[in-house]
Amino acid sequence: MTLPVHARSRSTAPRGRLAPRDPFRELDELYDRLTSLWESSFGGAVDRWVPSADLEETDDAWSLELELPGVARDDVDVQLQDRVLTVAGEVQEKERSGILHRRARRVGAFQYSVTLPGEVDADGVEASLHDGVLTVRVPKSPAAKPRRIAISS
Repeated sequence: MTLPVHARSRSTAPRGRLAPRDPFRELDELYDRLTSLWESSFGGAVDRWVPSADLEETDDAWSLELELPGVARDDVDVQLQDRVLTVAGEVQEKERSGILHRRARRVGAFQYSVTLPGEVDADGVEASLHDGVLTVRVPKSPAAKPRRIAISS
């Protein structure tokens, strides 16, 4: 049984010498092929990305920190419904006057959702954006906060 052979692009290097490999070009080609496969399989472009985030619990609140470099405050929406905290928005693409040869920064719509593991005080939620990091502080409800119990003898 014979197997099909995929044709490779011919090198412009002289015979007997190997052309230098460009790992970044190879990664770009792989990304393009995977994106094409994803779009053909699921019928649409990948339209949302998920930012990196840390969720920390303290005695009185949950604190969520998301990395959103280059995002304007007006381009971010923070919502809390029941115990589900959702941060969504869009990173606007920069207008360019030249030819873009490589893109490593993410642009477009993003969304991050997390279900907080306890009751929350929705009226006390605070959010701030500083140096590309969005911090959302969600206080716990008074019933969810730990309380000290006296032991009697």
